[in-house]
Amino acid sequence: MNLNKVIFLMGVSGCGKSTIGKLLSEELDIPFFDGDDYHPQANIEKMSNGIPLNDEDRYDWLVTLNELAKKQLQNNTCVIVCSALKESYRDILNRNIKNQVKWVHLAGSFEQIFDRLKNRKNHFMSSDLLQSQFNTLEQPNDALVVNIGLKPQEIVEKITKKINMKSEFGLFGLGIMGKSLSRNLAQKGFNISLFNREVKGTEENVAIDFKNAHQELESAQAYSDLEAFVNSLQTPRRIMLMVNAGKITDLVIEDLIPYLSDGDVLIDGGNSNYLHTKERYDYLKAKNIHFIGVGVSGGEEGALKGPSIMPGGNKEIYNLVKPYLDSIAAKDNNNLPCCTYIGEEGSGHFVKMVHNGIEYVEMQLLAEVYTILKHLGNNPDEIADILESWKSKADSYLLGITVEVLRKKEGKDWLVNKIVDKAGNKGTGNWTTIATAQLGAPSTLIASALFARYTSFYKEERLQANQNFAISPSAINLNIEDILKAYQFARIVNHYQGLKLISEAGKAYKWELNLSEIARIWTNGCIIKSDLILDLIPVLKEDDNILSHQTIQSQVKSLKPSINKVVSECILNEVVIPCLSESVNFFNGYTTANSSANIIQAQRDYFGAHTYQRTDDASGKFHHTNW
Repeated sequence: MNLNKVIFLMGVSGCGKSTIGKLLSEELDIPFFDGDDYHPQANIEKMSNGIPLNDEDRYDWLVTLNELAKKQLQNNTCVIVCSALKESYRDILNRNIKNQVKWVHLAGSFEQIFDRLKNRKNHFMSSDLLQSQFNTLEQPNDALVVNIGLKPQEIVEKITKKINMKSEFGLFGLGIMGKSLSRNLAQKGFNISLFNREVKGTEENVAIDFKNAHQELESAQAYSDLEAFVNSLQTPRRIMLMVNAGKITDLVIEDLIPYLSDGDVLIDGGNSNYLHTKERYDYLKAKNIHFIGVGVSGGEEGALKGPSIMPGGNKEIYNLVKPYLDSIAAKDNNNLPCCTYIGEEGSGHFVKMVHNGIEYVEMQLLAEVYTILKHLGNNPDEIADILESWKSKADSYLLGITVEVLRKKEGKDWLVNKIVDKAGNKGTGNWTTIATAQLGAPSTLIASALFARYTSFYKEERLQANQNFAISPSAINLNIEDILKAYQFARIVNHYQGLKLISEAGKAYKWELNLSEIARIWTNGCIIKSDLILDLIPVLKEDDNILSHQTIQSQVKSLKPSINKVVSECILNEVVIPCLSESVNFFNGYTTANSSANIIQAQRDYFGAHTYQRTDDASGKFHHTNW
């Protein structure tokens, strides 16, 4: 692709366009053209007689300069100075070359420029026309603005730095998360390039419009041309993909490959399946292109202000992108970035997936607490007050937003009362449940939370079943302290199961995972940040199994009577609490020394000769009986 550029220096007469243009051309060793030299004679005579040019006068002149720019671009980069006061004038100058044009606006006050013009000689525009130019000037949205109060050489240095500098980081895809991450990167001082596709009629000028809407993106380069976007980046290129997971990610990678070079790095910041990340890692490795799978949690606000970031891939390659990810990440209590190298291949996306699984349960538990408190006769404001009071013992991001959700009113009623009880999902809970089955780890709460959402979707069938079976919750007798303790118990079990799943994946895939570090980066910026996660950091430094730690054991023992009481009361009175009940069901099974699994193994041996081990045979030998 032709990488030449035309640098248009614009501004009112007297701002120093010609002087700066000549100095810039010398500095960059490129041709210089003064737009005034291309005015037809009729225009020169009008201006010499103090008559302002109208748009009709300017049209042919602007077309001439556009043709000049096109001709120069065939061979080299050039500088053209032209007042270009209106957006419509700049549109003509940009015609068919917009992606190769860089605009520089030399800006100054009326007084600054008036003083300059008074001292000019042999110039066909009088100072009296200056006010009309200021009146005509339409501020450009896509230009580098340079104050003419700087010394000429300082102006040239500033322009040269901005025009010549290739971006150090590229971001592909300007959806909600992509936009927020772009602004975050720019706010940290990085020179970035942005890309978004163009779809006529629906997605047009997305990148440039987004850049123009945010001051921090003034120096960013915005593209809708993929090749130009890739070529705007320093090598090795670092390109973060913020697109929908699945087939779209693969299509984007295929589109990018022809323009990439050996050693370039693609960073998948979407919610991709960890197995697909492994496949892409291997596929691109064969092409000498590096691939990092990065889990990003925090939603739109977190992406802008600082998310929790979970990168996985080759550690040496991760170090090429570490400064950028560390910089934009949230900070923990010690001001360290909530970003850490997770491990090889798809480990980053796996950890993010489990994060989302834990998130499903945390949300479901709060929904169940809401259900119990509602059955106790509390309205949403009263429930919000109760949850607010829990912050001293069980604070979390999700607890906080639930309080806000419950207090939101629409008219005289609470908004939550008007929301249809059908909970959606985007797939990560499903993937986590599949992974826990594949790895043989009992993350039963994640599965229960997922299936609770699936059950909610059968709204019409639930309404009919309610009538068919005449199910109606009875009054329940519970105190608030027991409900809080039951909630705390279930949360401990949830975090045990989620961390256990990560630990089992590390063993299965030979990832060297640090669970304490993973907990640390979950203390801020992400959806599951909480005081509990903070408390688990030192626990996980001693043991990957939090239920083996004496501190956690003491907590669980003190909470167990409350979960027993809450679950029993709810079940007896038809109150739906799938995750609260599953937490105690799992724990009872987990702490049972001699379970009923001997019956299952005997049954398996009976019909399938699957064999069994005996309690009276210490060798561990497998036996079969002809039943």
